[in-house]
Amino acid sequence: MVQETKRFLSYICPNCLQSVIVERDLFSLAAQPAHIKCPCGKSELLVEFLPNRVRLKVPCLFCGREHEVSCSSQAFIREKALAFSCAQSGLDCCYVGEEGPVYAATARLEQAVDKLGEDAAKDGAFLDPLVMEEVLGEIRDIAKRGGIACACGSKKWTFRVNFSSVDLICQDCGAEMRIPAATADDIDDICCKTTLLIRGKETT
Repeated sequence: MVQETKRFLSYICPNCLQSVIVERDLFSLAAQPAHIKCPCGKSELLVEFLPNRVRLKVPCLFCGREHEVSCSSQAFIREKALAFSCAQSGLDCCYVGEEGPVYAATARLEQAVDKLGEDAAKDGAFLDPLVMEEVLGEIRDIAKRGGIACACGSKKWTFRVNFSSVDLICQDCGAEMRIPAATADDIDDICCKTTLLIRGKETT
């Protein structure tokens, strides 16, 4: 199997609201920090390889701030799709991975941004209350069947409801899993699942 040497990165520019999706060679990313600018020139995504980690500075459309996030070098290089979220809104602000998953995730984020714009005048607790209700209902159904567990082996968990997502939290190791609850696609996704695995510290 040929090692993937390309990564696709995307974010939505806070200034012009356009999606910025670029393809970059891993070798060039590792060689020096990459400044991925929006064509409007008013925002940029910074990607920097550090020892064993990759650091990103992401402009955020939702809170107006710049998020500094990081992940392991292995995850950055190998994962099909990585999502980095805005803690304030619960919405994703950056994706890294293979072409198909990154484009698909960005398209879904664009739908959420469109919906956010349509509902800007409303002071609702959720981005879309109907979507949130359906997603919570599906989580409840999976929980009733005993289908929620953590990779650490625990079946004790709690949850946190955000503006546009739900976080499942392992009560033993503290690992978290974010479930999007913003668009109709998010309902379709969770309806297909019979179990949910929080990716905690796996026992060896």
